[in-house]
Amino acid sequence: AIVFEVERGGQVYFVNNNISSIYALASRLKSSLPQMNIQTIHGQENVHKIEKQMSEFVSGNIDVLVCTSIIEVGIDVPNANCIIINNAQMFGLAQLYQMRGRVGRSSRQAHAYLLIPKGHHPSQPLLSRFKSLLENTRLGSGYNISQSDLEIRGGGSLFGYRQSGGSAAVGY
Repeated sequence: AIVFEVERGGQVYFVNNNISSIYALASRLKSSLPQMNIQTIHGQENVHKIEKQMSEFVSGNIDVLVCTSIIEVGIDVPNANCIIINNAQMFGLAQLYQMRGRVGRSSRQAHAYLLIPKGHHPSQPLLSRFKSLLENTRLGSGYNISQSDLEIRGGGSLFGYRQSGGSAAVGY
């Protein structure tokens, strides 16, 4: 997927939301793909380094950006048309939707790959999250995603005895 995207002139986000393993993953990618410029960024880095790396990525000087979910809030990078999300089972539906929205900002076909560990048996809620992402690919699908999320996780109990937070103190 990475080679395909870079060969067609695009860039790749590789999301790995574990800072302790992000550099090892980047190192493995660099050794497998030595011809590519692969860099890392995460939220615990110096702000100036983050700005510099994102600026380099936006300008097209970085082929693959190995990052945490910091990209979820995102900058528009029209040339980034592939996202690979490692350990996708660790993310909620809204997060996956937001990160998937970081790619496909140009006229070129975008790709999103959701990776789960080998041997991991996906739960029904995880399969429902993935199915919702597959079904909601059109621009403006955010409302449908939020409806799916509500169905998958449940609405909770706004006034019930299980309510936590300030709403428990509000009377009828």
